[in-house]
Amino acid sequence: MDQHRYVASSAASTLAAAVVAIVLGGIAAWLLSSAAGSSAYAMQPRVVSGLVTHVSDGDTIHVTTTPEQTKLKVRLYGIDAQETAKGSKPGQPYGETAKAALVEMIGGKQVVLQIMDVDRYRRMVGLVWLLHNERCANLDMIREGHAEALIQYLVEPYKREFMAAQAEAQAARRGIWAMPDYETPSTFRKRVGMR
Repeated sequence: MDQHRYVASSAASTLAAAVVAIVLGGIAAWLLSSAAGSSAYAMQPRVVSGLVTHVSDGDTIHVTTTPEQTKLKVRLYGIDAQETAKGSKPGQPYGETAKAALVEMIGGKQVVLQIMDVDRYRRMVGLVWLLHNERCANLDMIREGHAEALIQYLVEPYKREFMAAQAEAQAARRGIWAMPDYETPSTFRKRVGMR
């Protein structure tokens, strides 16, 4: 009986490794096709997989990596979502909606993280790819109007794709772009004294 469990567990581990390899191969192909001809593409991101265990807001998540079980706080690269309330500081009108959209998109799901950097708050900064459909959550949050592109931090090949997704969301007046008095998250943080 124990031998059957071991074989089943080993087969499941092999299948999971194969799925990660296929997804990572697709991500690598996308990166190479997007970066073709771009001399600005110099990043060599570290890639890890894991389970999204918590969504803090529309642009920050917690991931437990597999197989190491390391807990990472991850800031989604290249996006800025409206703020949720933090302590005595108020949130923005679309903050909880953006958070709910990210929970729906990746909460409790297996993801692949492309870690690009570490920010001043010691969060990993990266692209978040969904294993089940090979979509980039960062790009989808912008495309659906749940976040804006952080233009000042974007580099090619991402800048072009993120800006195109934002233009599409703005033209369709999706999410934040339908708000009559939209205030950027960075302007809001300065106004209320958030870091």
